Amino acid sequence: MWDFQIAGEDLYHILNWFFIYSFLGWVWESSYVSVKEKRPVNRGFVTGPVCTIYGFGAVSVYLILKPISNNLLYLYLGGVIVPTILEYLTAVLMEQIFHMSWWDYSKNRFNFQGRICLGASLGWGIFSMILFYVFQPFVNWITALYSVTFGKVLVTLAALVYAADFGMSFLNAMQVGERLGRMDELLEETAELRKRLEMRMDALAAFTAGMTAAEYKNHLEERIRALHSRYEQMKARSSRLNRRVMNAYPNLKSRRQAFKERLQSREKSKRI
Repeated sequence: MWDFQIAGEDLYHILNWFFIYSFLGWVWESSYVSVKEKRPVNRGFVTGPVCTIYGFGAVSVYLILKPISNNLLYLYLGGVIVPTILEYLTAVLMEQIFHMSWWDYSKNRFNFQGRICLGASLGWGIFSMILFYVFQPFVNWITALYSVTFGKVLVTLAALVYAADFGMSFLNAMQVGERLGRMDELLEETAELRKRLEMRMDALAAFTAGMTAAEYKNHLEERIRALHSRYEQMKARSSRLNRRVMNAYPNLKSRRQAFKERLQSREKSKRI
């Protein structure tokens, strides 16, 4: 199994690189977001100190672009295209599975569906060059520090722990997605009721079903208070794992809300 080849590299080294890059990505992401949010943030999809997307992305880019790594121009262009495709496919897949938008470039210029944008793609090209000439030699150096026998044991244990962590995180993310969807539904219903309250008094009389305008107004206000109470209760019932995901991704939103904001951003751009 360990000698199985993928793009000229054996599975043993690929798995080692995956976990090392995942850990380095977690260090970078957690440090960056912690400074930005001014509080400690455990970044990443799983609870442990790894960011899967960095491990998968770095190893995939290395294996795919290795044949053209000696040509800096081709390497840069490939570094723009390949990670951008991976980022887009990952965004679509995670939105379909969890019904949540994990990142959103809608406010960035030259974005596509809020999932990718030109600025990030150009940055991926630079990162890919650094990957080949800085990070990969460093990761190879780390891998060479321990014996193959120890490395196999280490990777096996890491894979078992990661699989258990991933399974729990997967189920937790599904719960968070469902909760965000229900919370959005409550907010939309509340907003609709408030719109009715803002209508003119003579228009209210047309659909009050025999109630006076004042009675209908009180009826809607009571429903709004009940919806708001349900929203706050749902927000407070989140588990520790739910809160970890929300804290790790401060801009996390339901797929419905993300789609709505993307449409609004698109309409705003057209008016400009």
